[in-house]
Amino acid sequence: MEQRFITMGEIMLRLTPPSYEKIRMTHSFEASYGGAEANIALALANLGIDSTFFTVVPDNSIGKSAIRMLRSNDVHCAPIILSTQEETPTHRLGSYYLEAGFGIRPSKVIYDRKHSAITEYDFSKVDLKKLLTGFTWLHLSGITPALAPNCRQLIMDTLKVAKELGITVSFDGNFRSTLWSWEEARDFCTQCLPYIDVLIGIEPYHLYKDPSNHSLGDVKDGIPLHLSYEQEDEIFSNFAIQYPNIKYMARHVRYAHSGSENSLKAYLWYNGKTYESKMFTFTILDRVGGGDAFASGLIYAMMNNYEPMDIVNFAVASSAIKHTIRGDANITDDVESIKNLMNMNYDIKR
Repeated sequence: MEQRFITMGEIMLRLTPPSYEKIRMTHSFEASYGGAEANIALALANLGIDSTFFTVVPDNSIGKSAIRMLRSNDVHCAPIILSTQEETPTHRLGSYYLEAGFGIRPSKVIYDRKHSAITEYDFSKVDLKKLLTGFTWLHLSGITPALAPNCRQLIMDTLKVAKELGITVSFDGNFRSTLWSWEEARDFCTQCLPYIDVLIGIEPYHLYKDPSNHSLGDVKDGIPLHLSYEQEDEIFSNFAIQYPNIKYMARHVRYAHSGSENSLKAYLWYNGKTYESKMFTFTILDRVGGGDAFASGLIYAMMNNYEPMDIVNFAVASSAIKHTIRGDANITDDVESIKNLMNMNYDIKR
């Protein structure tokens, strides 16, 4: 059966000073569009997957420009709502400013997305069963529910409908400290776990040592940022015991040597076993969207029935390649280039 993918979330206008300039110094900004879920839809569409994006944008030139960019990359946009000023009174597209890091100076993001159209729309008007019918895969993230109460309700309602329709659901926790607190994120994202088939990332979720006695703490309490294989395997195993509905778990781990050079590796859990990827080290052109590229690579490899080791290596290679591409999304239609990197083959292709 042909895979049909859908995701939902906020697409934003991205404004970036050119040539690694700082925001306070620049006289111009390069404009593009991005957002976690949109990035994944764009990446999968470029790799040939039937990919659809659902969001709300204001019915004005900026909202239409964002849709035009999605369509130009073969993303289906029919479900997108162009809202009126009555439906979304502030009537704006969210935006963010990216100050790209260089060398020892890290990147910096400033959000300007409060009261964006998606946060003001009444989603009770949306027939979610009609929206999702016919799709085989749904991807959601922890960013959208952090935006506003209406978005939180949308994500929970969508998870329940997807479960009812038998759609494969992937979920990336994607914690954003500027949008909600750690405890708020953990409380909500933990409620999502019973509906998830593919879990990306191990936070923000409560994974209690004893679900009947929360005072004993979380399995993940006190763990370092860079886990050993054994620690990762233990955490995955505890998720699998408490949430047997989860079929795959994956996370990528970043080693930041400087603002310009990073390394990545990843772990994948499937059918009771944890797999560890190769380590990839690279120079960064644009870091934003690296996690989304990992998620899209993971989904693509699963949809194409790769073996577990190939799934995790393809996913981390997808993320590594994204760091060499300007913009939010991994815009490449060259699966072979990702496979070559996956196999650490850097030769020129003629």
